[in-house]
Amino acid sequence: MKNAIKNLFVVSPFKIAVMVIFMMVFFYFLRIPFFNFMELKTLDLRFVSRGVVSPGSETVIAAIDEKSLSELGRWPWRRTVIAELINRLDEYGVKAIGFDIVFAEPDEHGSLDALQSVARDLELIGMDDHRVLEVVAGQIAAADTDAVLARAIEDAGKVTLGYFFYTSERDAAHLSEEALAAGAESLVGSQYQAVRFTGTPNKVFTIHAFAAAANIPVLSEVAENSGFFNAIPDVDGTNRWAPMVIGYDDTYFPSLSLATLMVYRDWPLLAMRVSDLGVDQVVFDETVIPVDSTGRMLINYRGPGETFPHYSISDIIQGSLDPELFSGKIVLVGATATGIYDLRVTPFSTVYPGIEIHANVIDNILREDFLKRPDWTYIADMLPVLILGFIMVPFLSRMKALFGLIFTLVLVSSYIFFNLFLFTEYNLWLNMVYPVITILLVYVGITLYRYITEEREKKKIRGAFQYYLTESVINEMLKDPDKLKLGGDKKDLTVLFSDIRGFTSISEMLSPEDLVHLLNEYLTAMTDKVFKQEGLLDKYMGDAIMAVYGAPLDQPDHALRACRTALDMMDAMKVLQAKWTEEGKPVLDIGIGINTGDMVVGNMGSEMRFDYTVMGDSVNLGSRLEGINKEYGTNIVISEFTYEKIKDQLQCRELDQVQVKGKNRPVKIYELLGPLGDSGHDYSFLPLFEKGLSMYRQCQWDSAIESFENVLEIKPGDFASQMYIDRCKELRGNPPESGWDCVFRMTKK
Repeated sequence: MKNAIKNLFVVSPFKIAVMVIFMMVFFYFLRIPFFNFMELKTLDLRFVSRGVVSPGSETVIAAIDEKSLSELGRWPWRRTVIAELINRLDEYGVKAIGFDIVFAEPDEHGSLDALQSVARDLELIGMDDHRVLEVVAGQIAAADTDAVLARAIEDAGKVTLGYFFYTSERDAAHLSEEALAAGAESLVGSQYQAVRFTGTPNKVFTIHAFAAAANIPVLSEVAENSGFFNAIPDVDGTNRWAPMVIGYDDTYFPSLSLATLMVYRDWPLLAMRVSDLGVDQVVFDETVIPVDSTGRMLINYRGPGETFPHYSISDIIQGSLDPELFSGKIVLVGATATGIYDLRVTPFSTVYPGIEIHANVIDNILREDFLKRPDWTYIADMLPVLILGFIMVPFLSRMKALFGLIFTLVLVSSYIFFNLFLFTEYNLWLNMVYPVITILLVYVGITLYRYITEEREKKKIRGAFQYYLTESVINEMLKDPDKLKLGGDKKDLTVLFSDIRGFTSISEMLSPEDLVHLLNEYLTAMTDKVFKQEGLLDKYMGDAIMAVYGAPLDQPDHALRACRTALDMMDAMKVLQAKWTEEGKPVLDIGIGINTGDMVVGNMGSEMRFDYTVMGDSVNLGSRLEGINKEYGTNIVISEFTYEKIKDQLQCRELDQVQVKGKNRPVKIYELLGPLGDSGHDYSFLPLFEKGLSMYRQCQWDSAIESFENVLEIKPGDFASQMYIDRCKELRGNPPESGWDCVFRMTKK
């Protein structure tokens, strides 16, 4: 139980991924503003990346543009100009006209006031000339531009007027009681505009208006339909949603786009279902419009400005355009000129004509290719967070930082392209920010964790091996610390053992302080030679040294490195011996044994404490070879396995074929002499020694003795030759049995 609780607090890549995923899911449902803001920007980038989508031909725009302002005068125009526009469009055979304009005040016409004053004066003086009165009445009728526009609207029978809602109390605070009442009467009194609904509306969730800036009654009463043109941008000021319905005074009203489409489609069903959570759906004819809980539709923009056809109003009024451009279509009337300021921020531009937003909404509904973000996208948004977050763990746990970064970037790019594919091909908006941030945070978390833990492991390794390996070898080991796992691997290695001859008797001659000083001086010099050949100083065993070559780093020439270490040790011993003689200290001598073969190498011990070392029969043989130097009077003995690897580079002489204590299989042993072809050493005795060894193995004792005596003439005091002379004499007196294998069997270590 205690260990289980402890493991809960142990950090691992998997736990890092779980923590990041939990955090991102929590943030997702918490609706963190920053992440939502970033997601909105990625939606804009998806629009731009997708490019232009050709709209249908049903909708065109009659633009109050710079050309119209230049030819027809500054805005606002007299109502007679608007009436001319409606009449001309009616002649062209348009099916529906929608105005992104509100006529909230009567037209300013001073001539009407003057004519009405004249009529009053004529009435006061008792004028009874019917011709004069008819002329004055006709002039009054012509001067009443609101009435002229009302007649044009009524005669056309296809005009939808726009109006504006105040959706906050602060915005409506400046309105008088009369203005509030007039707006309410203008809208609520026209029940044909209202949206049918089922369920119980909840004003907390749906968009609710506090007042309306409606058209003057003379116009609203004759219009075929009317709809609001409110734009409700996101927090960054960009218009991505279009409200389909807004509640006002317990009634729901359609947008300008829907109201215009109702006229175009000859008054189909327009309804919505509401609940305690807000708007569930809006139905136009048989088309279900996907909306959020506030009744807003996500606009699937077709492209930048002027993706829909724009025609200057001055050209329309002058009749200079082909009527076929308008016949049977929806004409939206609105401002595109910069000076009128009906420009909006959209994903494609910061100066997008507001009237074209309505065109996009209408085209979305007619094409039924809505940009979708259904309820189940909450699941789809979180699945990539879970899947991508967990899928990274096994890869990042094994990859180096650079490859992990490449893998992460590939994963991020793949998800972005997949997300863009769903958006482009299926109009599906799935969250991009949370999965991408999850991927990046998991990468950073695991990489940082690995960096910290690997640095800790490196520090541990450096501390453990700094006294046993050279700095360069340690640095190479740190590149792959996993090699130093608890347990061992079987490898072909070379082991070196060295030991001081007669150390026990020497130690009795010195004080403890002098002995320690002498031993430290010796071990320091010998260790330097091990490090020179990048060997592993396995351990000190009193006055003995054990070194390994070929581990922990792979060294193809490990046998050669060990032999060169042994020769360097002997050279260093000569320097020390001269120094000790001069100082009057005991002179030390050493024996070295080297063997090559399969060994188990790795961290041996327990989880709490272990040593990096080698084990196996080949290691034991190396130890035995160090001790066998005493039998042959040599300093360096190597096995036949080591000899096979270095014979082309170093000079050796075969000593014997021996069976060491504890082993059943005999092995050939060689004395390591020095570099091959070294002119500083006289190796002329070697052929004579080889001949004597051959005669010895053929039981030709006299010939063997003669050869070994010849060796002594060239190399006086050669212990091995004298040993063979003594052995031959003994065997000559006591010949071995037939079938002699020439193996010398050692009875001691």
